Amino acid sequence: MRARCRFARSGHAPARPTQLIAYGTLLAAMTLTACGTSMSPPVPPAAQPVPLQPVAPIPIPAPLSAMRIERLPRATTHTRLRRAPRDSGPIKPVDGLVTHPTTPQVIYARPGGSPVAVLPTTQLGSPTWVPVVQKQPGWIRVMLPSRPNQSTGWIYRGGGGLQSAYSAYRIQIDLAAHRLTVRKAGRQAGSWTVAVGAPSTPTPTGRTFLLASVSPAHPTYSSLILPLGTHSKSLDTFAGGSATIALHGWPDETVFGHAISHGCVRIPDAALRMLSRVPLGTIVTITA
Repeated sequence: MRARCRFARSGHAPARPTQLIAYGTLLAAMTLTACGTSMSPPVPPAAQPVPLQPVAPIPIPAPLSAMRIERLPRATTHTRLRRAPRDSGPIKPVDGLVTHPTTPQVIYARPGGSPVAVLPTTQLGSPTWVPVVQKQPGWIRVMLPSRPNQSTGWIYRGGGGLQSAYSAYRIQIDLAAHRLTVRKAGRQAGSWTVAVGAPSTPTPTGRTFLLASVSPAHPTYSSLILPLGTHSKSLDTFAGGSATIALHGWPDETVFGHAISHGCVRIPDAALRMLSRVPLGTIVTITA
């Protein structure tokens, strides 16, 4: 745009070159300001798009033949899984998620890794429910009832055949205090003095879970036996079984408060009645 400005003549002498440069600068400034012309603000550069973080693909297990699956050991209280990862390190809190295989599930050492076992749909006559202790897209890590204690494994969720639920309960056993405490939704629901393993056959410590509920046809010392997903470390077998640790009643109340059993936790009838309502798969933490 041509500025329509007029400047008065003066009688000054012709300007020298340096003065012409100064006048030219001043004239440009006056043209832009006094003559109604304005400068547009600088246009900021276009915002650069933020690069998206690549999403890691979900590991998908390789197909297994029926023969290969049949050769895998079953993850039960009677078996030993030599290649299953352990639930080691500090015990991290979990959200109460438990899962039930409606069809047998292959257990893997890691997501997309090698198979180590098959988790059956039942355990000791009860439906299999195991706690979920870790989650990853497409996969869940569960505790297993087999030796060695604290065995775990990964299940691929994309294959179906899983039913999920939540348990609001937690069971805590303090061996030194001879005390069993049940919590529901974080609040104490009951606490009792119990009998624990003798020094020669101690109750094993660590994180485990409520594995099954067994009602003997001809009860002797307890009307209900609640096996856990852990085993005696001092006994390989007991009474013809795999030395599975259990919670059960006891007719003689004088044993409570003592370390006297073969590793099982003997509990009062009131505790047994409450535990009979606790969902299978509920986490049980045993501390020294």
